[in-house]
This record gives sequence, C-alpha cells and structure tokens, in this order.
Amino acid sequence: MKKLSVKLGILFFLIIFGLITFMFFFLHMGIAESRVEEELKALQARGNSHRAVLEKHFDKETIDHVVLMESESLTDVIITNKDGKVLGSSSGIAQYEKYLKIPNSLNTAEGQIVEDNWKDEPYIATVSPVEVNGQLTAYVFMFENTVSVHSLIKGLNEHFFLAGWITVCLTIIIIVFLSKGITKPLLKMKEATSQMSKGEFSVSLPITSDDELGDLAKSIELLATDLNYLKQERNEFLASISHELRTPLTYIKGYADIVQKRKLPDEEREKYLKIIVEESNRLSVLIKELFDLAKMDQNSFAIQKERIELKPFFTKMEQRLFLAFQEKGLHFTLQCPQNIFIQADPLRLEQILLNLLDNSIKYSQPGGDIKLKAWQRKKAIHLAVQDNGKGIPEKELPLIFNRFYRVDKSRTRSLGGTGLGLAIVKELVHAHGAQIHVKSKEHAGTEVELIFKGELKQ
Repeated sequence: MKKLSVKLGILFFLIIFGLITFMFFFLHMGIAESRVEEELKALQARGNSHRAVLEKHFDKETIDHVVLMESESLTDVIITNKDGKVLGSSSGIAQYEKYLKIPNSLNTAEGQIVEDNWKDEPYIATVSPVEVNGQLTAYVFMFENTVSVHSLIKGLNEHFFLAGWITVCLTIIIIVFLSKGITKPLLKMKEATSQMSKGEFSVSLPITSDDELGDLAKSIELLATDLNYLKQERNEFLASISHELRTPLTYIKGYADIVQKRKLPDEEREKYLKIIVEESNRLSVLIKELFDLAKMDQNSFAIQKERIELKPFFTKMEQRLFLAFQEKGLHFTLQCPQNIFIQADPLRLEQILLNLLDNSIKYSQPGGDIKLKAWQRKKAIHLAVQDNGKGIPEKELPLIFNRFYRVDKSRTRSLGGTGLGLAIVKELVHAHGAQIHVKSKEHAGTEVELIFKGELKQ
C-alpha cells in the first residue's frame, strides 16, 4: 500500500464501483417495476376486452366462448355475477378464491388491479365490471401466474449481472492505465528530487501536459537550476573567501615572522609593521562586510528610515572625502537642488554612496572628474555617481554585483578591495525598496543611478 498508483487505483475503483452499483440498483428497480406494470396493464387490457364482448352479448354462449379463449393461454379468466357467484372459469377456482373479492371503490370504466404483489403472491389479478343496459351485471377476473414475471425478472438480473461484471472489468483496466498515467510523471519527479537531494541538479523532466503536473515539472526544473546556481555560487564564494582571508593572513604572518626573527633597521621594521597594520585593517573590513551580508541574508538587517534633506547630506560627504579627492587630484562636482528630501536610513545611505564614490576614486585617473547628482523625476528621486575613469566592459556589467567578483582579475592590493562593496550596495538599495542601474563604457567612465520611488520635493 506504499505505492501511490495502488492507492489511487483503489480509491478510484471504490468511488466508481459505488457509483455504478448505485446507478445499477435504481436502474434495475426502475426496469423491473416498469416491466411488471406493463404485465399488469396488458392483463387489465385483456380483461377489459372480454368485458366489452360480454357487455354486447351477455349470455351463456358468450361466457363459454370467453372461457374457452382463455383456457389455452397463459392467463386465466373467471366470470362472476354481481353477487360473486361463478358463471364461468377457464381453470379451477380453488387457487383463485381469495382474489374473488369486489373492491369497495371500483372504476367501472377502466377496472382495477386486485393483486400486484408479484414477489410474494403466486398470481397477479385484475377485475373489470360488466354493465348491461347501465346496470352492473357481472365481473371479469383475470389472473396471471407470477412464474412468468419471476422468469422475466431473472433474465433481467442475468443481463444486469453480466453488464456489471463487464463494467467492473473495464473499470479496473481503465483505472490501472489511468493511475499509472497520473503517477508516472510523479514518480519521475520523485526520482528527480531524490537526485537533487544527493546534490545532482542536472535533472530534466518531460513536460507532456499543460496542467498542474506540467507546472509542477517546470517548477522542479526551475528549482534544480536555481539550486545548481546556488551550489556554484556557494563553491565560488567559499573559494573566494578562503583566498581573501588567506592573503592578508599570509602577509601578516610572513611579515610578523620577519620582524620577530630578524634584527632589522628601524626604517625597514616600520615598513613591515605598516604592511601588517594595513592587512589587519583589510581583514577587519572584510569580516565586517561578511557579517553585514550574513545579516542581510538572514533578513535581520534593519533599515531605520528618516526624512533626509539631500543637499546638506551630500555636502557632509564631500567634506569627508575632500582629502581623498585632493590626494589623487580628482575634480568633484556636487549637483543637488535645494529642499529635496527622501526617506532613507542615513547611515546606510552614506554607506551606499561611500562605496560608490570609493570605487570611482579607485578607478579614476589623476585629473579625472567625479560627480554626485540628485534630481526629481515625476514621483521619484534619482541619485547618481558618475566618473570618467576606466569603465567596465559590457560583458562584465551583469556580474559586478556578485560577491567577490572583480573586473580586475589581478586582485592587486592597491585596487583589489574586498570584492563585496557592490554586493552590499545592491542589498542595501533593495532593502530601501529602491532600484539600482549601472551604465558604463570601457575607458569612458561609469554611472551608477539609484531610484527611490514615492519621495516628494518639499
């Protein structure tokens, strides 16, 4: 009973068998009652026919003629006067005596059924009154042995029994194929999910129907594709993070060993200690960014939005980065109208913009231009960081928000960073319900645009 096809087959069989039995029962009852009613009507019509003859010629000769007609048929007739005295009979009257009773209310035109209990009584009977010159004169009783009725019902039962067996057999065959047809794609999906649980995500399911099963097969294939992508992302992430952690640790350990074991001049010693401090700071930044990303992945990263006026906010950022711009000889331009506000987390918005501006500083040549812009379009506020630096190749643009992805594959210490900055920016932007778009051309510069919807100019 563990197989779904068996369970479905049994369930379908019980339901269909119950419906067929119910239908056959009422159909059988209807046909049986209809056939018995036909027999009674035929018997009544025969009695009325004799009554019509007797009403025209009610004499001994006519009575004997009617009795003679019925003596060779499967039915019997008994003719009595209005007081119940037998005037003629096609057979012995002993077996019919209990039926020779005149009903209290008798339809003189159509007659009446005297006995219709064909299941328990040996005969069914009808009576037809005979009127001569408007006066009730006699009664014509007609009888038919119920053996013929039982024989008719027995034949009907045999036909129903045969039809029932054929129906059951065909039902079982149909259910077997139907249950297998339903469960076959489910079994393939089970095998596919079993492979996925073992880490094999290259599954392919035949989509043979445009229904719920077809949708389920598409969903499983999509899930397998996503899991395979996540597996590759995880492997790349682990490889990248191990490299990123190993590099500063190697520098720290190597230079620490040199400083400890060798007697170095103060100038060289200070040089190595400076490298150790730089790599320690780099490692600290990396761990902090990984911690931030972990909180974002767990949806435990809270955004505390406030109403921020952009002009003074951008001015503070410009002052903070003034030395960085001056050190590299970059020209910074701020373009922001007065009295323009957005709802955002000030710390996180600052983190977003600092990451973007830091990238622009790293990848711009001395004498380059960097712009921080804000403007309103319809019901949205647009922010943009623009530079004329190295730019990003077009094929690299879809990948720049991946964790540890760098356009510069050399991973130099001067420009490499942690490779997590843009990944964090993307998560923070989406946490604000905003959008981020990047436009870049190699050797011409890059523009990163943020769109905060629903904010109004005051």
